[in-house]
Amino acid sequence: MENKFQAELWNRLTQAPGAPGFEGPVREIMREYISSYTSELMYDNLGSIFGVMRGDENGPKIMVAGHMDEVGFMVTRISDKGFISFQTLGGWWGQVLLAQRVQIITDNGPVEGVISSIPPHVLSDDQRNRPMDVRNMYIDIGVDSREEAEQVGVRAGQQIVPVCPLQVMSNPRRIMAKAWDNRYGCSLAVELAKELHENPNHPNVVYVGATVQEELSGQRGAKTAAASIDPDLFLAVDASPATDIPGVKDDGGKLGGGLLMRIYDPMYVMPVGLRELLISTCEEENIPYQIYVAKGGTDAGVVQYHGKGVPSAVIGIPSRYIHSHASIIDREDYEAAKRLLFSVIRKVDRATWEAILPR
Repeated sequence: MENKFQAELWNRLTQAPGAPGFEGPVREIMREYISSYTSELMYDNLGSIFGVMRGDENGPKIMVAGHMDEVGFMVTRISDKGFISFQTLGGWWGQVLLAQRVQIITDNGPVEGVISSIPPHVLSDDQRNRPMDVRNMYIDIGVDSREEAEQVGVRAGQQIVPVCPLQVMSNPRRIMAKAWDNRYGCSLAVELAKELHENPNHPNVVYVGATVQEELSGQRGAKTAAASIDPDLFLAVDASPATDIPGVKDDGGKLGGGLLMRIYDPMYVMPVGLRELLISTCEEENIPYQIYVAKGGTDAGVVQYHGKGVPSAVIGIPSRYIHSHASIIDREDYEAAKRLLFSVIRKVDRATWEAILPR
């Protein structure tokens, strides 16, 4: 990875633990980077963080946000023999969990573990023919009792996160790591703050950062962040499932095909004026994009309801295997999303924002 700034940023963000409700380590990284580009930071009371980049004070107020949380787990119980029961945090399909490595984040540091699986030699016929229920899984941390688990710092209520180092793959454009959903958006927010610090002439005021608890129902941090900022325009930066893998209908979301232009999901329809602005910008500047119809929602689905209504869009990228331990993105899709985000921020002045509104 030739871009040293980006390589360090991606590695730090993807490797930080940050299950929903436990985003503190990610927030510290975001604060470190954003505070080097602006001294004006703001928070909501759930933990979302934003830097304020002041261009034209008469221009629209634009909120740009990734979300800090990744799908993870929480410790719920320690058995007498030291096995850990857990609660999922975010949307997991149980069959991606068996035999996967995890870390329990304790006050003493991370405790390594593995999610239980039963070897085929001892499976009953009934077990072979049924998916394993997540409620019957546990985490083995290599101890023999509850007392031993507690001695190393494990307690009910702690976060648990997947283990997957960042890895440049055989095709060097492809990067594998945990939590691209949505440390992609956190990274892009940091890069936007850096860009606006180095080139500060923009026709608006930008609140750029990341929310909490997007992976839980209700996109909770987006609600409180929007209430704190009261934006005129919202741009979510989020990763979505790639559909270019065997066994999935390929109807959008191909790695290397460009950014994702999300026009619909169950919570959201992209406003016509904003859609025209984003697509025309891509076509004028030769930015590759893919029309995307999604089955899941993003922070845009709740921010659009704030106040009198906030025109909202998602500038996304496809990522293979999200909501699992290891996901893959394409660097060129990331760069396409970055080009569109930077361009739109430079373009949206008061008149452009008013033209987006339905009248």
